Amino acid sequence: MEEIGTVLVVDDEYALRRLMISYLTKEGFTVLEAADAQAALSLFEQHQVDIALIDVMMPGMDGFGLVRELRKKSDIPLILLTAKGEESSKVAGLELGADDYVTKPFSAPEVVARVRAQLRRFKGGFGDQDQEAEIKIGEHLIVDPNSRRCFIDGNEADLSRREFDLLYKLASSPGKVFTREALLQAAWGTIYITEKTIDVHVASLRKKLNGAANITSLRGVGYRLDE
Repeated sequence: MEEIGTVLVVDDEYALRRLMISYLTKEGFTVLEAADAQAALSLFEQHQVDIALIDVMMPGMDGFGLVRELRKKSDIPLILLTAKGEESSKVAGLELGADDYVTKPFSAPEVVARVRAQLRRFKGGFGDQDQEAEIKIGEHLIVDPNSRRCFIDGNEADLSRREFDLLYKLASSPGKVFTREALLQAAWGTIYITEKTIDVHVASLRKKLNGAANITSLRGVGYRLDE
């Protein structure tokens, strides 16, 4: 079977690593495994990794710490695996830069499906975006889906992948209200993530736009972008 990507599985439970390796390799993935964060960081430096599955509760550096360290090095998709189902744990991981969150016990095929979905989002971008024209908002803001870059008065804004995806969705229809669910689907490719993470990313995006465009919040509904 053709190789479709390399997955780094980080979990201190040997049985869980074996389970995920079995399912992922059957689907054509190359799999690297690590029992702790330090081993994971070492593997990440030595290999080309496309996506990582990370357990939150590990000895030494926990999964949150590993997400923080990996985000300093790369923008690849990161999916957290944990027995914690509390909302606060989900939000904490997502605010640190994780892309998705799966609560144990979980279905291995579901995790594989989420891996595929995140890789499609990461590698495929907006699909036919090479045919899309840049979007101009007012006199100050330009959003270029081809290069995935945003310019304010000619200067490039330093947006994260998620911030750019959110901005692109909002800028595609100025004045239109997008629900949080629609924005989650556009930027994360899933609606399983808590909607609060949208608020966190929008707050950061607003600061970086520095008044070049206004993102208005409609309580209980969603957001819209105004020139």
